[in-house]
Amino acid sequence: MKLLIVTHVPHYKEQSRYYAYAPYVREMNLWLKNAPQCTVVAPISTEKKGTIDIPYEHPDIIFFKVPAIALTSFIKILKTMLVLPLVLIKIIKAMQQADHIHLRCPGNMGLLGCILQIGFPFKTKSAKYAGNWDPEAKQPWTYRLQKWILSNTFLTRNMQVLVYGNWKNQSENIRPFFTATYSETEKQAIQKTVHSGETIRLLFAGTLVEGKNPIYAIQLLEQIKESIPNILLDIYGEGKLRRDIEKYVEVSNLKEHVILHGNQNQEIIKKACQQSHFVVLPSKSEGWPKAIAEGMFWGCVPLATAVSCVPDMLAQGKRGVLLQMEVEKDASAINDLINNPSVFEKKSKAAQQWSQKYTLDYFEAEIQKLLQQ
Repeated sequence: MKLLIVTHVPHYKEQSRYYAYAPYVREMNLWLKNAPQCTVVAPISTEKKGTIDIPYEHPDIIFFKVPAIALTSFIKILKTMLVLPLVLIKIIKAMQQADHIHLRCPGNMGLLGCILQIGFPFKTKSAKYAGNWDPEAKQPWTYRLQKWILSNTFLTRNMQVLVYGNWKNQSENIRPFFTATYSETEKQAIQKTVHSGETIRLLFAGTLVEGKNPIYAIQLLEQIKESIPNILLDIYGEGKLRRDIEKYVEVSNLKEHVILHGNQNQEIIKKACQQSHFVVLPSKSEGWPKAIAEGMFWGCVPLATAVSCVPDMLAQGKRGVLLQMEVEKDASAINDLINNPSVFEKKSKAAQQWSQKYTLDYFEAEIQKLLQQ
């Protein structure tokens, strides 16, 4: 099988190997196990690869380098129009040669792939929509267009569209799916408890950008520590808000309560999850919040906003706390859990049992079924 991947994810070349964002590559390596030959159409970055970038594990990858495209400003739109013919030609050529076309959406490359795949109705295809599939969500028009094309079974034929969450009134090609980080062999029955005398640890893992709302996580800690002073917030990740966070922590005298770890590898994040009581993600939008699922795998009680499939993940609050984005109310709900160990333990156990269903072994088996259809 010749597998084609069309993605907007920036790639980096080093010593004949292609690197990209680790969570994306780990997933794609599972897809690649089922394909003797693979072609990737994606932008190549001129920057150095980051600390959390890893390489594809495949002996035969053909890479079609395309310029990065964007529609966020007039200048970027103009540049995109200039390079668009080249990008379209490369995607079409790759689709002609492929046995199975796989699109990574949403994104500008995904949008082009959605449009061009219409011309290949008889090839087997799949699309992973890694964003929020909620039909009621407010999203950019390019995202809505991709969702419309993918859902239209007249335009989009012979394709399965993998989405996060179960949504009403969906077309027959829409398939609820998931993402995994840990294997069956890593499962452990961790029993977490909270006691008034021990340190309570909150964990935030994600990009430090406005959409992920890391400062709200700090504000929660700030509110909780008024009644529970032995509380810490570990923040893993980098981003534009790093300096703003450092300033907020300093001005608010929270240096003893908030620790910024920067980007760290998967093993360090795993240990942090194992040692934490709560995982917090007050995000404005999500697809499958990997940080939440990973924390739940290790018994962390999730604190997350009710976006995308999060309410299903948290069983409407039975496996965690759905944040209202009102600091006093949310802090009060967390305080109640800390002060009621039996309720905390019940949610922690329920979170762990749910998340440990979604292992890499299960994920790989589902991908194999998909590619064999």
